[in-house]
Amino acid sequence: MGDEKEAFLSRWSRLKREAPEKALEHKQALEEKKAAEAQPAPALPAVESLTPQSEFAGFMHPKVEDKLRRVALKKLFSDPHFSTPDPFEPFSGDWTTGETIAPELLAQLNQARTLIFTEPEKMPDAQPADAEPQQEGESKQDEPRRQDA
Repeated sequence: MGDEKEAFLSRWSRLKREAPEKALEHKQALEEKKAAEAQPAPALPAVESLTPQSEFAGFMHPKVEDKLRRVALKKLFSDPHFSTPDPFEPFSGDWTTGETIAPELLAQLNQARTLIFTEPEKMPDAQPADAEPQQEGESKQDEPRRQDA
């Protein structure tokens, strides 16, 4: 084993010595939590008298009923400071009110042809003027990058 690594038994011994200290810290934290829960609910002002400058921390106490907490938070967030969306936040705007894509432009999009439109495009039946008429028995050679109609 390298010098930089701690030997297994040394590490085990060190952790075993530290375990009671950590257990004591955990026990103290639990006692503090129980003491906080044992405290009575703080005296709260009437919800109607709350302003945005009021202290709302008392409503977050675990002994306060959820319904009362929600009413207080609703009162706090009804202030325009919180209810007005930030104009610089990219996701705070209503992007559903924009212009829709014109049907002519939508028809030109390749992906829209396959996903939206169910009718295939109608190909013109007429042959180009410079094409030679094909005689019976004559086979047409395959042209590269051309699909059979």
